[in-house]
Amino acid sequence: MLEVTDLHARYGGAHILGGVKLTVAGGEVVALLGRNGAGKTTTIKSIMGLVRQISGSVRYEGRELLGRPPHVICRAGIGYVPEERRIFADLTVAENLEVGRRPTREGAPHWSVAHLYELFPNLAERRRNQGKQLSGGEQQMLTIARTLMGNPRLVLLDEPSEGIAPVIVEQMARVIAELKREGLSVLLSEQNLHFARLVSDRAYIIETGQVRYEGDFADLDARPEVSEQFLAV
Repeated sequence: MLEVTDLHARYGGAHILGGVKLTVAGGEVVALLGRNGAGKTTTIKSIMGLVRQISGSVRYEGRELLGRPPHVICRAGIGYVPEERRIFADLTVAENLEVGRRPTREGAPHWSVAHLYELFPNLAERRRNQGKQLSGGEQQMLTIARTLMGNPRLVLLDEPSEGIAPVIVEQMARVIAELKREGLSVLLSEQNLHFARLVSDRAYIIETGQVRYEGDFADLDARPEVSEQFLAV
């Protein structure tokens, strides 16, 4: 579904990504692991067209997306959940969801508000609360739910477990498992190895803007030196 090849990205004079290569198949959950500053967020933003100085190839369902603006990439069927969440703080939960509503998309699951409230019971209970009245974990849920209202086929999640309570992290893992059952593909950038292992089929490890490892978690667990070299703080 998604094929990234020789992806380079720069901010000013800084060369952040140095030839990233990764793939995500239909119905697959793939983790992009790495320390802070390794290049995970830049990879996600480059796929979404949010980084201007990029080169290489980003193909989605065979269609080249590199150089296209974010709204075109979104309309192609890719949803983006930023680390910063960016909910509308003065709108209610229900109003935030309506902002994300898009027409149904052929070949993609259709997400109604009722379906999302089943997936996120916390949001159902707080549907009349403003975004700024939610906890950090609830805001993260709202951001994911709002993205799903666009009926994407592929979702990019940037650090979904960052700064949220462990009990919410477990809920988030169940949500991602449900997304996979619905047929969505997911690429998530993550530092939390436990969380990534719970939800992902396989992983890439990125360090200094390059992919240093690719494989499933059984292989990664059998090679502790890899985690020690690229993931240990």
